[in-house]
Amino acid sequence: MKTALVCGAGGFIAGHLVERLKNEGYWVRGVDIKAHEYRVTAADEFMRLDLRRPEDCQQALTLGSGTFDEVYQLAADMGGMGFIHSAECEIMHNSILINVHMTHNAAEMGVPRYFYSSSVCVYPDMKPGDPEMTEAQAVPAHPDNEYGWEKLYSERMAQAYSRRYPMTVRIARFQNCYGPFGTWTGGREKAPAAVCRKVAEVAEGGTIPVWGDGTAVRSYTYVDDMVDGIYRLMHSDLEGPANIGNPEYVTVKELVDTVAEVSGKRFNVEWVKGPVGVQSRNFSNERIYSTGWRARFSTLEGIKRTYPWIEAQVKAARQK
Repeated sequence: MKTALVCGAGGFIAGHLVERLKNEGYWVRGVDIKAHEYRVTAADEFMRLDLRRPEDCQQALTLGSGTFDEVYQLAADMGGMGFIHSAECEIMHNSILINVHMTHNAAEMGVPRYFYSSSVCVYPDMKPGDPEMTEAQAVPAHPDNEYGWEKLYSERMAQAYSRRYPMTVRIARFQNCYGPFGTWTGGREKAPAAVCRKVAEVAEGGTIPVWGDGTAVRSYTYVDDMVDGIYRLMHSDLEGPANIGNPEYVTVKELVDTVAEVSGKRFNVEWVKGPVGVQSRNFSNERIYSTGWRARFSTLEGIKRTYPWIEAQVKAARQK
């Protein structure tokens, strides 16, 4: 039986990844500073540890007298665009410490295969209609925010360790990911979850506020597709970063319209000033396609699976 350590297993994507690995027959240890807020973990063992501390990283990585076959490093201090713009110091400080200590200790302790979750935030701002960017075009670097700079540095650190130690490293640059069992309120939620929550909360004929003017362009990747990309990438021969994202690009207004269609509600939208981020994203997925991966869920199909879950959370919160 293969063994895997999933860091950040109390969070959204890593929580789904634990479930996928269990379905693939792995023995899984999940680690996070907190338990999962919305589900009971599927991990065989869950440890609450602070991976900013080297001794906690060592404890997470210790498996009897041996080592884990695979380590998936998804732990980070992160959230949606509002959090990214308001918590620059926390992002840089906490996530860098996690990655410095996890990468170093995994290499020192002989982990043979290591996955690092990066982000398309490493790329610069783009305009609608700009040609697709490949992974190599992230350098020379000009990320739009400090989250992107932290991700780029941590990518390069992982690659440096893979050159010195016999540790195979795989790096995924995630596009916006959404789905059930993710943060949907509190300020750290991402756009699809925030829009679903606002629509679930609004009365028929009411008004929801949305940041920007609705023209920003994004790719939204359903969590099952993202996890499948992680799994395929980890077991591929692809060296260097690989973008993972749904090739369907939509404006924020189109996202709102999709949630409206799924909800069956009629409401008004007030476009308000707020941290929107870059104007556009457009990335090549050719590298991840070489693994056989393809996005299976359109934005509409993904929202059909996400909105009912968030609507249920809103209703439950009201009853408390």
